[in-house]
Amino acid sequence: MYENSPRSINIMLDDGAYPPTRGHKADAGYDLRTRERVTVSVGNPAVIDTGVHIEIPEGFVGFLKSKSGLNVKNGINGEGVIDAGYTGSVVVKLYQNEGAAPVTFEPGDKIIQIVLLPIYTPELKIVSEFAQTERSDNGFGSTGR
Repeated sequence: MYENSPRSINIMLDDGAYPPTRGHKADAGYDLRTRERVTVSVGNPAVIDTGVHIEIPEGFVGFLKSKSGLNVKNGINGEGVIDAGYTGSVVVKLYQNEGAAPVTFEPGDKIIQIVLLPIYTPELKIVSEFAQTERSDNGFGSTGR
């Protein structure tokens, strides 16, 4: 555990919401579920209110990350950031970038996962130049094939 990590985090559930769960003890993310029937199709993203409220402590963040199975099998993905201090319901936007058929989720189906991580937020200082590095500003493809 990280220094200053809370031993527990408070959550609240709206009517019909499912508590976040982990499939396995060693899983990094907590699965979030839909509480309504929703369909995601190519070019028609779905916005889903999970009804889950998480009291993320200062110094931490909740990253919404795609479920790998949904991504690989159905082309469904989504992402987001839940900042400390936000106590509203976690709302998810899912996209289907691939696939021929719409995917319908029923209440209780897993739609995304939230990964809670510590963050580092130093003061930012504007400078006129950076120290020289081996890579410098060489970006995409700079290391070859």
